[in-house]
Amino acid sequence: MSPETPQLYLITPPAIDLELFPNILARVLDAHDVACLRLSLATRDEDAILRAGDALRELAHARDIPLVISDHVLMVERLGLDGVHLSEGNLRIRKLREELGADAIIGAYCGTSRHDGLNAGEAGADYVSFGPVGHTALGDGQLVERDVFEWWSEVIELPVVAEGALSRDVVEAIAPITDFFAFGEEIWSTDDPALTLSDLTATLR
Repeated sequence: MSPETPQLYLITPPAIDLELFPNILARVLDAHDVACLRLSLATRDEDAILRAGDALRELAHARDIPLVISDHVLMVERLGLDGVHLSEGNLRIRKLREELGADAIIGAYCGTSRHDGLNAGEAGADYVSFGPVGHTALGDGQLVERDVFEWWSEVIELPVVAEGALSRDVVEAIAPITDFFAFGEEIWSTDDPALTLSDLTATLR
């Protein structure tokens, strides 16, 4: 991929089977040039998060891929992760930067709000993500308008991530105006995630 081509960012399923998922993930990571991996589990069970974090950290770091975790800030240091992705707003970013240090990755999901994205950037986020970009039954049905990405790419230097119900057509349409595409259930819900990711990103090559 050329330097102008958006990079790939993967989001884990909300529940993973540690007997199966690490091997599936490894095949995807070996087949694609992935820039970042996000551990995003629905469970709040500490032991389950720790075991998943240990397994995925080994896979990611062996391939020089940073691993961030959704919201569980205290797990960053315990698991030796690279940072945290905040799924709700940016109220804690300044404090987290002080706690985690300058080298930690801090990302913020900002929904469809350009204003929230600007606030996150000013507070010290390393990237912001907007979504959903495709039609989904989740949430309130509101999609990120294309002009949010257009404006961001023209005015703001902070990297931006497009996520949520990505399709091949959406990827092709937004590719010129985003820095990353974050794929999750779009690939994990299929029989061959590596092949599905190839198909979804075919227009990037």
